[in-house]
Amino acid sequence: MRCPHCQSKRSRVVDTSHDSRGGIRRRRECLQCQQRFSTYERPILATPLLIKQDGTREEFEREKLARGIRIACAKRPVSAADIDRLVGEIEAALQNMGRAEVSSRVVGDMVIAGLKELDQIAYIRYAIVYLGLDDLRSLRNEIDRLLEG
Repeated sequence: MRCPHCQSKRSRVVDTSHDSRGGIRRRRECLQCQQRFSTYERPILATPLLIKQDGTREEFEREKLARGIRIACAKRPVSAADIDRLVGEIEAALQNMGRAEVSSRVVGDMVIAGLKELDQIAYIRYAIVYLGLDDLRSLRNEIDRLLEG
């Protein structure tokens, strides 16, 4: 692990903590410049291939999922920790399925459900693209359903 301040490879672990998803956060101190920094370790578990609507398959990419959720949550009062938690929950759910392949629709449905609880405006932004709400009537119907429930 290189120090982000001076690029030295020599550091010592000051503190270690664990999170609920099996990740490990380590607080480190550089032995050369004495600056402190944190690292985060998480286990790499197998995630299924995603079957896209056109039948092609692609690897699950945590960062691609996070990027889409961040776009939906732009300029909304949603913390980075909440987004990371949602991405982690979706990734863990996919890993726990124990299947080699999963429809990308399953991931989209998980995002929709998570955003619905997290922030309703972000949910609508994501739903416009994901559910194909391409006219005002369909958008209004979705907003009405959201307001009713």
